[in-house]
Amino acid sequence: MRRILWLDELGREDVAEAGGKGANLGELTRAGFPVPGGFVVAANAYLESMAAGGVRDQLAEWTPDPTPTTALDRQELVRKAGLTSEVRAEVDAAYADLARRLGEDSPAVAVRSSATAEDAADTSFAGMNKTFTNVRGADHLADAVLEAWASLFGERVMGYRAAHHLVDEPAMAVVVQAMVPTDVSGVVFTADPVSGDRNRIVVEAALGQGEVVVGGRVAPDTFVVAKDALTVVDEHLGVQSHKIVAGADGDAVVELSPEEGSARVLEPDRVVQIAQLARSVEEHYGTPQDLEWCLDHDGRLLLVQTRPITTLGSDTRGAQPGQATSGSVLLRGLGATPGVAGGAVRILRTPAEGQALRSGEVLVAPMTDPDWLPTMRRASAVVTDEGGMTCHAAIVSRELGIPCVVGARTATTDLVDGQEVTVDGAAGLITAGRPVVAPTMITAAPVAPTAVAVPDTGTRLYVNLALADKAAAAAALPVDGVGLLRAEFLVTEALRGRHPRAVIAAGGREEFLSTMAASLLTITRAFAPRPVVYRTIDFRTNEFRSLEGGVEFEPEERNPMIGYRGCFRYVHEPDVFGLELELLARVREETPNLHLMIPFVRTAWELEACLEQLDASPLGRQRGLLRWIMAEVPSVVYRLDEYAAMGIDGVSIGSNDLTQLVLGVDRDSEVCRELFDEEDPAVLRAISEIVTSCNRLGLTSSLCGQAPSNRPSFAEHLVRDGITSVSVNPDAAVATRHVLDAAERRVMLEAARRT
Repeated sequence: MRRILWLDELGREDVAEAGGKGANLGELTRAGFPVPGGFVVAANAYLESMAAGGVRDQLAEWTPDPTPTTALDRQELVRKAGLTSEVRAEVDAAYADLARRLGEDSPAVAVRSSATAEDAADTSFAGMNKTFTNVRGADHLADAVLEAWASLFGERVMGYRAAHHLVDEPAMAVVVQAMVPTDVSGVVFTADPVSGDRNRIVVEAALGQGEVVVGGRVAPDTFVVAKDALTVVDEHLGVQSHKIVAGADGDAVVELSPEEGSARVLEPDRVVQIAQLARSVEEHYGTPQDLEWCLDHDGRLLLVQTRPITTLGSDTRGAQPGQATSGSVLLRGLGATPGVAGGAVRILRTPAEGQALRSGEVLVAPMTDPDWLPTMRRASAVVTDEGGMTCHAAIVSRELGIPCVVGARTATTDLVDGQEVTVDGAAGLITAGRPVVAPTMITAAPVAPTAVAVPDTGTRLYVNLALADKAAAAAALPVDGVGLLRAEFLVTEALRGRHPRAVIAAGGREEFLSTMAASLLTITRAFAPRPVVYRTIDFRTNEFRSLEGGVEFEPEERNPMIGYRGCFRYVHEPDVFGLELELLARVREETPNLHLMIPFVRTAWELEACLEQLDASPLGRQRGLLRWIMAEVPSVVYRLDEYAAMGIDGVSIGSNDLTQLVLGVDRDSEVCRELFDEEDPAVLRAISEIVTSCNRLGLTSSLCGQAPSNRPSFAEHLVRDGITSVSVNPDAAVATRHVLDAAERRVMLEAARRT
């Protein structure tokens, strides 16, 4: 029975002895790939030691429902047993042999757990078992081996085993490798782990040792490489507050200045070198790989781990290990809001049934509209039959920070009240049972300006907002103001689900003004003196017909997205528009940072009529008011000169509506979702013409939507066109700032090279 295995004598078939990590490192070594030398303390050594300590049978017991206490108890059993004298002697001898090979008396080594079920084709245990770096001396090495064994029974590991029904006796090998003095390190995926695109290689890089990337401690630089052409097609420069390096007594944390932490980590030729090496490894294995790499002080590129990517096309893609349930996939839809949460299902057909939803339940509905807001606030997650990425359920869930899956088609018929489910808002999955760990949700939590090194950008960054009680958190973010304040959400919450015209008709004019003013002031005070751009109520008949009294005022339309809404509606309902103008004037008396934006402008005569009413109102006579219009209808491309002559100050591109109308595809249609592409050349050309015209006419230009944060290439397109600002949801603000910074750096670098 072998207790010590050297990497150069192992291959991928040796998982039972060397564990997944050890077997793969041996395979790479024998195939000639650059791997630091070392050995493996075989799984047999663990099993022998646990048997000698009298705890092997107890540790081998299957635990379908592990608890924190169970995990701690089993880890203590491992420590109680320890290494047998025979195992300890062979580990000491192997370490001495490695020292001779390296020419050092007491070399630093990396000690990596290598469980026999780890890094397999369908289970990765990624990041769950222990790794120790910069370990020196035989005693410290023995301690690290023992702790690696104990990590086999960590709470997350046991939960992951239970979720994947791994009932066989667990065993742990341990990899001991020469420690590489590392300048830069990271991971590389030979297929996009999010989209599943096998034609893209994704490289992540950070300064120092790789645990800051693997453990998610910093925002690494991320590069996307075309696999066939081996060219960098996209990049996002992250931010790093610290790095980990080798110290005299183990790992040392080195704080980085904002300049150091935001500097580019890898040049393009080095990114391509890493991608090329990763592609060769994939070709060797015949399947997409997730690799860890590093560059030593001499610039040598080394591999320290590889494993199959387990999430491509799997049922839990998008969820973190341990967040998925052991239950089967019940439904699939479109992931609209990241996060994982679970609870009992509550199926509701109309907002009037909202009282039936208990706090923490999963709301399942055909679709939501503004009247659902009070109910959605109590839900742990939202699932709808219909809808796309820009539907009401998606927008509100993102702002509330709860996981949401839309377009699930049969959720209201396939699920039943009281059924326990987990909603994965990133992967678009609804699975049976609750998550095995605490729910994760997106939040727009306050971020202190010095907590993260956030770059200044020439392109202004605004946030989209819809709810007054989210204003304080959003205002604490490093943003320049509110680029889109959606009035319709404020209205439905302030009026408690009643239609605005019904309130006015019942003599509630002052109620409308006072309740709306209170909500608006909550936002404008939080952001002052930064601007808040209020988009006037963009009624859509299908959304507002279900409000109390809505049937009396809302016509039924076949295509409400292109129907009675926006500027045209204000011309026909000047009383409601006039009331909004009065509201804004009242709020601006205290907070003059509030400004006006008119949506869905189709023709010049409509806008002229609205602006005439504005000029005649108290608001129109206030100094400093900025007048914006939304650019959602393609006709704006041809009429900007006319609009500028009318006295508008700025244009905000509504990329969702503009894409819908340029491509002729319903933005909320889950059937046609593959046609909806904000980066379609026709859409990009329309955006370019709008921004270029604004620059020529002296107007400010903005874009409100998630594309700049989700797609760095889209953000770079806007920067190259010279856009003034972008506006995104609060949860994407910091990431978008870095995307804009990277785009501006590239544009300036190219300009410098041309001169």
